[in-house]
Amino acid sequence: MPLSDYIRAPTSFRHSQLLSGLQQRDQHAFTSSALSAVNDHTGHPNFGHLTLLVFEAVLEVVCVSAPGYIVARQGMFDAESQKFLANLNVQLFTPALIFTKLASQLTAEKLADLAIIPFIFVVQTLISFGCSFIISKMMRFKKRQANFVIAMAVFGNSNSLPISLVISLSKTLKGLHWDKVPGDNDDEVGARGILYLLIFQQLGQLVRWTWGYNILLAPADKYTEEEGGLAQSASIERGRSDYRDNPEEQQRLISPLGSDVDYSDDDDEATRVANSPTATTGVKTPNGHLGKSVSRSSSSAPDIMPTPANGNIAPAQNLLSDGEIQKGDEHLGPVRGTINKVRNGILEAGHSVKTFIQSMSRSAFTTLPEPLQKVLSKIWSYISRFFAGLWEFMNPPLWAMLIAILIASVPPLQQLFFDDGTFMRNSVTRAVEQSGGVAVPLILVVLGGNLARNTLPRDGPGEISDPKLERKLLIASLVSRMLLPTIIMAPLLALTAKYIPVSILDDKIFIIVCFLLTGAPTALQLAQICQINNVYMPVMSNILFQSYVIWILPSTLVLVLMALETVEWAET
Repeated sequence: MPLSDYIRAPTSFRHSQLLSGLQQRDQHAFTSSALSAVNDHTGHPNFGHLTLLVFEAVLEVVCVSAPGYIVARQGMFDAESQKFLANLNVQLFTPALIFTKLASQLTAEKLADLAIIPFIFVVQTLISFGCSFIISKMMRFKKRQANFVIAMAVFGNSNSLPISLVISLSKTLKGLHWDKVPGDNDDEVGARGILYLLIFQQLGQLVRWTWGYNILLAPADKYTEEEGGLAQSASIERGRSDYRDNPEEQQRLISPLGSDVDYSDDDDEATRVANSPTATTGVKTPNGHLGKSVSRSSSSAPDIMPTPANGNIAPAQNLLSDGEIQKGDEHLGPVRGTINKVRNGILEAGHSVKTFIQSMSRSAFTTLPEPLQKVLSKIWSYISRFFAGLWEFMNPPLWAMLIAILIASVPPLQQLFFDDGTFMRNSVTRAVEQSGGVAVPLILVVLGGNLARNTLPRDGPGEISDPKLERKLLIASLVSRMLLPTIIMAPLLALTAKYIPVSILDDKIFIIVCFLLTGAPTALQLAQICQINNVYMPVMSNILFQSYVIWILPSTLVLVLMALETVEWAET
């Protein structure tokens, strides 16, 4: 109706026309909204196409693992070879991968924006730990077996399979672009997904190579027989700990026949070492004490450094009396003799500086009041134990992580190593990147060898001989890793994405990454750790076979579907 006719029409007629227009407008708005919702939902790939995407990502892992399986089945890739490659990967290729990925992508600004990731990681880890702990208690596992299940549950795959899947989804799923990123595209979505996975991966690496490597998957001889290991009773282990922690008891025990040797306070460290059994000729005097002579190093005796394994006490052939150093022969020709001469000069200068510092420190310490000396001794003892334990926990992947964080925190260093055209980028960084590129394929090749279960020894130390117990460990690990954490974390992630006002939660690929990690299979690197420490390798092989061959396709498909539904629900 034209506006002029509408104005001249009766009032009742105008009201009826207005009401009819409003109803038509509301109906049109409702229809448009419903069609928009339907179109948004149908924007997701159909079930068949999504299954194909997941299958492609899984097949990539299978294709890289297949050569290792084939070679192992032919008998050319035995358990020792697998263990060697696992060690080589841990010592060389994995640190290179960690360094290049972390140092090149992290910055101080990104660290501030990604602060929620450690929080989510901690929650996921605690939930997985709680699930595995309850399952272990229900199945009445011993401590060593329970720790194995906890390791299988806590450490999920955040590297090979999720990265392949995120790249595939970023290029095939529509609607994953983030409106807060100007000009966002599929490549940017995939790059952000890889960055999120990388941070989760490095957090997992930090826990995996400390708590997991040294405690949860420790060798069998680290556990007592009551705990399912091979060590002796706890009382003997406690006695050994007291022996190490109590210097007076240690000195008494190393004295011959339990005799007490009275060392005066004025005796220096060299005299104490000279009077110990490890530094004597081994000839006993009639009263039971050992002689005072110190055996010199012989050319035929091997050089053994003092280590925690031998009580930090060097054997007799390496001990020298105070004021002496082991010099090289300066008469071995013009080249070798000159090298030894320079080396001897450096050793003498270093020994002089060391002696001066020790003398000054001892003199300053003795001038202090006795109560203060005791307090400082206690503090020094605790500090020494802390750093000794920290040094024992450190390994090449952790060192690479620390170096990467240091370089990423200093922009000039990061530019020096990763900007195109720089000398370090064209030489050192490229070499490290090539080494890092070997890490994931080598992990998968070793995985294929592990799946050929005929190559793994079943008579290793602390292995399980009961098939029922092995089956229980398998079921407990799969349920604790791929089922229970997903059931608990899925609603938590959905509520977080819907109601928590954090910018990164608006990024759809981040929600997908979080869902993929909640029920991801057990980390492949746990197979390396099990091989290095000889921990339940047949059980580990069964877990990998079940995770990556049987359950990976339906599990990943369910996780992706839940992630897409959560993204859609959070936007409404």
